[in-house]
Amino acid sequence: MMTKKSLCMLGGTALTIALAAVAAPASAQDAGDIQVKVLGTAVLPDGEIDQVNFDLVGLPAGTQTEANNNFVPTLAIEYFVSPNISVETICCATQHDVDGVDGAAGTELVADGLLIPATFTLKYHFNPGGVSPYVGAGPTYFLWIDDEPGATAVALGADDFSFSDELGFALQAGIDIPIGDNGFGASIDAKRYFVGTTATWFADGTPVIETEHNLDPWVISAGLSYRF
Repeated sequence: MMTKKSLCMLGGTALTIALAAVAAPASAQDAGDIQVKVLGTAVLPDGEIDQVNFDLVGLPAGTQTEANNNFVPTLAIEYFVSPNISVETICCATQHDVDGVDGAAGTELVADGLLIPATFTLKYHFNPGGVSPYVGAGPTYFLWIDDEPGATAVALGADDFSFSDELGFALQAGIDIPIGDNGFGASIDAKRYFVGTTATWFADGTPVIETEHNLDPWVISAGLSYRF
């Protein structure tokens, strides 16, 4: 699980790179440029139950859930429509468990849910070519490519599980810092996703529990970039 100490170390490293690069000369940023970023990314989901659609098992009263955090490498590719405007997509996969908390503390309900958060954002860059803050927004599609019932769910008779793929929305803000005049740079990025999923547990092919969940993760990244 991603800890607060790890997040502080990530932010501190990125800040050190940024401060070292602020005074460096920058090359021009033009329409048609492509920027590639290699990032370390903390994925910090919520995972709480928003609604119970049906429950044939009898969950304990007040049952609530949370998804664990994860830290993954991320590749971002960005195309500049103009010096100020770009379109960006990211490539990564992140794995999460879902555990019970209130009413079901210590239970593992979902194991190794593997998610691809396909995301496209339209970004506006302030001060292009220099130290450049940016904001962005765009659609996301959460595609679950693997999900299994957790150990507790299996012990209670669940033999299959699924998360629903869902369309959502992402807001973004960050800063690009040039390093020298050869296209290299550093980047710090934060996204807030607004997307949910439907979780369904099965026993002998029959749905026995179905719940709606708020995922709504924060996704915090820092790393290096190259523009060409």
